Amino acid sequence: MDWLNYHHLLYFWTVAKSGGLAPASKQLRISQSALSGQINQLQQSLGQPLFDRRGRRLELNETGRIVYKYAEEIFGLGRELMSTVRGRASLASSSRLTVGISDVVPKLLVRQLIAPVFALSPRPALVFIEDTFERLLDALAAHELDVVIADAPVPPTTEVRAYHHALGESTVSLVAPPGLATTLRRTFPHSLDGAELLLPLPGSTLRRALDAWFTTHGIRPAIIAEAEDSALLKAFAAEGMGAMFVPTVIAPVVAGRYGLTVIAEVPEVREQYFAISAERRLAHPAVVAIRAAARDDVFG
Repeated sequence: MDWLNYHHLLYFWTVAKSGGLAPASKQLRISQSALSGQINQLQQSLGQPLFDRRGRRLELNETGRIVYKYAEEIFGLGRELMSTVRGRASLASSSRLTVGISDVVPKLLVRQLIAPVFALSPRPALVFIEDTFERLLDALAAHELDVVIADAPVPPTTEVRAYHHALGESTVSLVAPPGLATTLRRTFPHSLDGAELLLPLPGSTLRRALDAWFTTHGIRPAIIAEAEDSALLKAFAAEGMGAMFVPTVIAPVVAGRYGLTVIAEVPEVREQYFAISAERRLAHPAVVAIRAAARDDVFG
């Protein structure tokens, strides 16, 4: 059986990650010549070169990129192992939870999802960062976040090492100002043809699903406003500007808070929600509690 020398793999991974022999040698506290020798031994054991030299720089070749991805997985699992064995995932040490919120996820839904964290003892301090999905994944990779809550899984094309964990899914429902309720409810969904609607931005997951549903039913709404932030659309709806779609699991809460009326559910349009972490298995007790409550209570 061929055995892999993990010390050699670590040296290679550090050089690739830090951008060269010089910074890697400082980080590892060994000479550049010794480091180069270790990498040469790895290349000999694999029977393939891992770098191409460009002047004074080393660049990963195709084989090097494959080996680097495996190294990321191997050392990532190693960190998870050490974290679990040392008990760093215990409640006593998890005094802070930094959550990234994708800007398209309704904040009232986030409030329901994080509710179980407030019941933990001791309760971690919560920090919320709202941004685009792509930037949140970058922050997760940089260990600036403990978890990201999003309406989409990790894209298969991303280079970020991250894993998605399903929280649940919900249909959507139409909510509207009371003055529009009777008209929209009467022949729903055909009543939406020409109706004043407030919609998410084109290209978003929900908007694509809604546009397909509109096409199926021959609906051409009058789009009053489009926005990335659903809270802004709710504010417009509360002013009587138009109707909007929200996850069915929070439709009664939205209606009560903004003085709106729930018109009807749209079973064909569903939204999924995920907790995304840098770990294959969720370890932070607060995140574990969020996922359990989401499955059992919020979406259950």
